[in-house]
Amino acid sequence: MQTDFLIVGGGAVGLTSAYALLQSGYSVTLVERGTIGREASWAGGGILSPLCPWDYREAVTRLTLHGMAMFGEAADLLHATTGIDPEYQRSGMLLLPPYQNVLASRWCVRHQFAMQSVKLADYLSGLGESARQETGLLLPEVAQVRNPRLLRALRKRVEMLGGAIIEQQDVQKFEIAGDRVVALHTSEGKLSADAYIVAAGAWSKTLLGEHALGMDIRPIRGQILLFKFDAPPFLQILLKENLYFIPRRDGHVLVGSTLEDAGFDKSTTTEARVSLLQRVREIFPGWQQMPVQHWAGLRPGSPDNIPTIGRHPHLTNLYANSGHFRYGVTMSLASAELLLNEIEGLPQPYSVKEYRWN
Repeated sequence: MQTDFLIVGGGAVGLTSAYALLQSGYSVTLVERGTIGREASWAGGGILSPLCPWDYREAVTRLTLHGMAMFGEAADLLHATTGIDPEYQRSGMLLLPPYQNVLASRWCVRHQFAMQSVKLADYLSGLGESARQETGLLLPEVAQVRNPRLLRALRKRVEMLGGAIIEQQDVQKFEIAGDRVVALHTSEGKLSADAYIVAAGAWSKTLLGEHALGMDIRPIRGQILLFKFDAPPFLQILLKENLYFIPRRDGHVLVGSTLEDAGFDKSTTTEARVSLLQRVREIFPGWQQMPVQHWAGLRPGSPDNIPTIGRHPHLTNLYANSGHFRYGVTMSLASAELLLNEIEGLPQPYSVKEYRWN
């Protein structure tokens, strides 16, 4: 049966794109080369904010702030309709020194983003003595979500709304006639639709081949550690330079992550594990003997973390929603809204020229 939209890629961006289209009355089929929600979206930490938003271009913070504002209501609705709790919580993010206090203050004032200086000893135990005397920067509005639970909820909601999901089917090439895509050739045969959306993360450019044009997306490996406590050792997300700690309700703490240009190799390495553990124990000496889990994922790296969202310049029924790099989950709801607006010819909430395909 012909479908209105065929989405390639079943991570957070593909699922939220399907969700938005289904809510608007379109029929949607989503095809995934592996298992839905098991690549970068699953492997990431789920911080719903850039690590230091003042370090990014406005095109990134505009989209992340938009997505952040949508997440609370969306998570409540997903929980209510699917019975799966994405564990959205506004836990706040506490920056440990060093950080750019003046730059951060200016950005937060300009964007009306809450910020306050706090004593680290009031929020954290187990720090080294010198760290306990220091001041941190608290961003109380930063939220988090538990990625695997979010992805399960999104999948269930997409299926409840009538979306079709195909797994373990690898898209191999696009069949083109004139200025339109007429079919996708896959490992299991052809799939066709009225329109096509590439949301294949790190695989997007490779999948599109010559049709990628100026799209610059490549895999960037991130390795992450997982600790387990009987109860959360602190309540806020912690950030020290580029090292983050994400406390979950059940006592798990995610710590990450690396940024490695390693191609499509998502294996873990001893070097990364040792480096991350050393940095953890410099902050929390008491974590020396704790058991640790370790995994890696492939982010869809893009210049300046700016994704490609919108219609192909030459193929009238081909769209992209790809290249969100470190912030795919954070940007996912907002990106889906921008994509839907373009498909339906509706006004955008702000300039989208920096996300255009070129």
